[in-house]
Amino acid sequence: MARVANARMYSANASVRADWKTLLAWVLARAELGWEVIDYDAPAPLSALWAREDLGLAMMCGLPFSQRTPRPTLVAAPVPSPARYGGRPVYFTDIVVRADAPYQRLEDTFGGVVGYTLADSMSGGVALANHLAPYSEAREARLYRKAVGNLIHARGVIEALAAGTIDVGPLDSYYHDLLRRNEPAFAQQVRIIASTEARPIPPLVATAALKPDELARLREALQASTKAPELHAVTERLLLAGFAVPDPADYDVLAQIARPDLPTFEEL
Repeated sequence: MARVANARMYSANASVRADWKTLLAWVLARAELGWEVIDYDAPAPLSALWAREDLGLAMMCGLPFSQRTPRPTLVAAPVPSPARYGGRPVYFTDIVVRADAPYQRLEDTFGGVVGYTLADSMSGGVALANHLAPYSEAREARLYRKAVGNLIHARGVIEALAAGTIDVGPLDSYYHDLLRRNEPAFAQQVRIIASTEARPIPPLVATAALKPDELARLREALQASTKAPELHAVTERLLLAGFAVPDPADYDVLAQIARPDLPTFEEL
C-alpha cells in the first residue's frame, strides 16, 4: 500500500503549510521512504483524513487517536519551543476574546455568545466544554445565551470574534502560537483570557502498518530534523524544539474528558 504524509492540523496558513511540507519531505527522504506529502485543505473534514488507512505520517487530534480501535501507531509528537510548553509534548486550549473586548476574566463572558470549532474537536470543543462544566454546575443555569459551532478551525474562531459573531472561543495553543509567529496581524485581533491545563499534544501517527525499521527510521529522521542546519529557518518558523515519543496511554485522559455526560455547548 502506498502511504502518505500530511500536517493539515497545524498548517495555520499557506506559509506554515509550506514549511510543514518541506519538513515532512526532508524526514521521508532521510528515512528512505518514498511516500507522498499530500495536501488536504479546509474545509475538507479532518475526520475523513483520519479515517484513511494509508496514513504513514499524519497529524491527528489526540481525541480520535485515543478513541480509535485499533489505535493508530504513534510515531512521535511535536515539542513546541515557546516557554509555556516547558520542553514537553503538550498543548493547551487558549480561551480568547476580541482584542478590544471589555472582558478581563472568563466569567465576564457569561451571558454572551460562545463559539467552538467542532463538537468532537479536543482543542476546539471538548476541552472548552470540560473547562466550563464546573462553572455551569455551580450556577445551575446556562452560562451563555447562545452557542455558534462549525467554525471548523482556529482561524474560523478568530474570524468570528473579529466579526462580533461570538464573544469568546477556543484556540489550540500551538496553532495559536504559529499564527502569532507567522501571521501576527491576524492573530492580534484576539487575546487570551484563560487557558486550560496542559494536555498531550496531537501526535504524528500512522494508520497503515509500519515495519519496525520503518518506524525507527521515521522517529530518527523527525528528531534529526530539528537539528539539521538546512531546516533551521523552517523549524524556527514552526516553533519546533524537537519531537518526543510519548506513551500512547498518555492520551487515554482525552477519552476520559470526552465523557458521555459532558454538557453540550447548547446546554452550557
